[in-house]
Amino acid sequence: MFGAIARRLFGTANDRIVKGLKKKVDAINALEPQMAALSDQDLRAKTDEFRARLADGTDLDDLLEEAFATVREAAKRTLGQRHFDVQLMGGMVLHMGKIAEMRTGEGKTLVATLPVYLNAISGAGVHVVTVNDYLASRDAEWMGQVYKFLGLTVGCIHHGLDDEQRREAYGCDVTYGTNNELGFDYLRDNMKFRLEEMVHRPFNYAIVDEVDSILIDEARTPLIISGPTEDNSELYRFVDRLIPELGEADFEKDEKTRAVTLTEVGTERIEELLIGAGLLKEGGNLYDIQNVSLVHHVNQALKAHKLFTRDVDYIVKDGKVMIIDEFTGRMMEGRRFSEGLHQALEAKEDVTIQNENQTLASITFQNLFRLYPKLSGMTGTAMTEAGEFQEIYNLEVVDMPTNMPVSRVDADDEVYRTAREKYEAIVTLIEECRERKQPVLVGTTSIEKSELLSDMLKKKKIPHQVLNARHHEQEASIVAQAGVPGAVTIATNMAGRGTDIQLGGNVDMRIRLELADITDEAERAKRIQTIKDEVAAGKAEALAAGGLYVVGTERHESRRIDNQLRGRSGRQGDPGGSKFFLSLEDDLMRIFGSQRMDGMLQKLGLKDGEAIIHPWINKALEKAQQKVEARNFDVRKNLLKFDDVMNDQRKVIYEQRKELMQVDDVSDEIVGMRHEVIDEMVGRCIPERAYAEEWNTALLHEEVLRVFNLDLPVVEWAKEEGIADQEIKARITDHADRKMAAKAAEYGPDIMRMVEKSLLLQILDQSWKEHLLQLDHLRQGIGLRAYGQRDPLNEYKREAFNLFETLLNDLRERVTSVLAHVELRVGPNENDVQEALTPAPREMHESRIDPAFGRDPESDAAVMAGPPQQVRKQVAVAGDPSTWGDTPRNAPCPCGSGKKYKHCHGAV
Repeated sequence: MFGAIARRLFGTANDRIVKGLKKKVDAINALEPQMAALSDQDLRAKTDEFRARLADGTDLDDLLEEAFATVREAAKRTLGQRHFDVQLMGGMVLHMGKIAEMRTGEGKTLVATLPVYLNAISGAGVHVVTVNDYLASRDAEWMGQVYKFLGLTVGCIHHGLDDEQRREAYGCDVTYGTNNELGFDYLRDNMKFRLEEMVHRPFNYAIVDEVDSILIDEARTPLIISGPTEDNSELYRFVDRLIPELGEADFEKDEKTRAVTLTEVGTERIEELLIGAGLLKEGGNLYDIQNVSLVHHVNQALKAHKLFTRDVDYIVKDGKVMIIDEFTGRMMEGRRFSEGLHQALEAKEDVTIQNENQTLASITFQNLFRLYPKLSGMTGTAMTEAGEFQEIYNLEVVDMPTNMPVSRVDADDEVYRTAREKYEAIVTLIEECRERKQPVLVGTTSIEKSELLSDMLKKKKIPHQVLNARHHEQEASIVAQAGVPGAVTIATNMAGRGTDIQLGGNVDMRIRLELADITDEAERAKRIQTIKDEVAAGKAEALAAGGLYVVGTERHESRRIDNQLRGRSGRQGDPGGSKFFLSLEDDLMRIFGSQRMDGMLQKLGLKDGEAIIHPWINKALEKAQQKVEARNFDVRKNLLKFDDVMNDQRKVIYEQRKELMQVDDVSDEIVGMRHEVIDEMVGRCIPERAYAEEWNTALLHEEVLRVFNLDLPVVEWAKEEGIADQEIKARITDHADRKMAAKAAEYGPDIMRMVEKSLLLQILDQSWKEHLLQLDHLRQGIGLRAYGQRDPLNEYKREAFNLFETLLNDLRERVTSVLAHVELRVGPNENDVQEALTPAPREMHESRIDPAFGRDPESDAAVMAGPPQQVRKQVAVAGDPSTWGDTPRNAPCPCGSGKKYKHCHGAV
């Protein structure tokens, strides 16, 4: 109550922000006559003037008023559009690093030019992020006229560009691109081996268009670059043979949740079997940190045997395991179960085991966009998610006033008992609108429902358009003409269309589509005037009929999506209307107790075709939507907490890679690693305060031979009178240092430095890739810790940290060992050495599950960002560890030790 009184007296926090911006708007307006008096050349010269002032120490904020006035004048001269006062205010909000909520039709694309220009003056680069390639290309070309007029360079990132073209685009002052392309480029950059091969510059400032769609709707689905794993088929087969040995008491199966887990008895039994098969050390524990991968294989084999039935869940055809769709009963050609389950089924059925895909690099949009020092966004609907933007991204949402008062009439929802009655009522309303020539936009939640409604309209012979969400350019032209009198348009999702529905039609779009082939200037001018006259007459007719009428066929889980649909009507003060039609069979109504309501309505005597209409229904639905939104937010927040653990480690690794690439000489790091390996090795075999007879010098001798390829008389040294561990450590260090110094002298210091740097980067990448796989496996089973009254997140943090420590320790040993064993058989030419050390290109797939279509990133070729690169298989050369990468895990190690590769130089 007191809060409401205070808001009435002093206004809301949002009102105060908007009020504060008005003073700057007045100052910008005062500069307009001055800017209008400048010639084109003088206006362009303002950019150089601003850059000089910035170099002299002027703050960017101090240039805001002049810069905005400059952009407004440039837009008038190039686009014929003048920024409204509310657009100037929106630009200020974006410059402040906040989210501007601006209604549909308020010109967000033009608003972005203001903060983009101001922040691009510094030359550090500004990214404008859109939801699809079409909008990125369109906006770069359209708004690029303003930037180029003012002397800035403009680039556009879209699918199909090579690295050189991408580097050039990112080097521009202003770069347009999609969230996917920006993210994949960031991941690919951190897999490169030379700084000059990277395409991104350091991140500076980003404006995200349709910020709610990108940072909330798509936040749960990470960008993934994956490649085939090493051949683990033998391990799958070994583990598969053990599962039939388990009895009913060894596992618990829950068919409802399709889950199967080992019991305590089962865990002990599988450990005995694994020890017997030589897969687990004597006295070892299956759940030790180093056995994460083994646990994963056991769990997947258990699922394959106990949850999946042949000819029910899958069939075996032509030597391949084919998934059967549980809903249609059809084979799903090309689809594979993820995370090793398909390989476990292949082992069970004794067919060829195909390599699983493994994550090479991944990042969520949440963590990608938090890399920008300054971030802002714009959308028509963000206030309902303001809490999430603040908590996750530290972004404040500011609700901007409209240029003209909104005159749209939002009617109360109509609730019917059945979906059939609902759709019949919608068709009746569409017929009424068509009779009075009122354009109608119908929003549906799925492609199936839009096709159902389309079929009903066809039977009534009502002409209409159905949006095809996969072809953005065609989509834009359909949306642009949805305001023609009497037009009926059915759309599945109105977020991020980037094209306004203008009453009467869109002049520019019609000119582009209808006059593309006309070259005669006189004829073209005449036709343009005809189109303008037709659109003006159409607009008057549509306005007289009541403007655009928006029909919602059901409520979405999120109020924001409903508001996006409604916001398509009533742009720039135009009249309009909106109404949502619901039935008790809709998903949202069904989830929130529609059975009780159905019985109550029948008792009250609700007849066929009758609807309930009351404001209380609207409020009840809004509360239901708020509950779903809160639940979805909790899911995203929880996922982010887990991803943050990996993100912290990713930052360390990527920063380390970049530092290594920036220097030519990494010998100090190599020496430090070598000495740390010796310290750890001696400490393990000669414990502190241990008597000489307790020293394990035989093991120390073996370790020195394995890691350094040095056959030192360690056992004899230990027998010397009064010798201490420090003396033994010093002798081993001296021999190892002299061996590496001799190697450097033999090959030459320049080549040795090149070898050290190249191998260090390659082994770091290999270790990180294996670490990601272990984290994936750890993440799958960590939720079970909750049964033991332990917090899965804290458990994940602790074990992920231990795995990261292990990664760093193993990295030191692997780098030291490879450099000690490496033998170069190349000429003295540095280019030959560089070519020999450059790793073969990896087969990589880029993927992201599209929330709109729910595609599987591992199996659906439609979401692959490009054709896989060809793999160049290397032949292992005994003296050249850089050629050992393709050695099968269970093959003899190429170093000649006699051990399996996985227990020697391929040790994880």
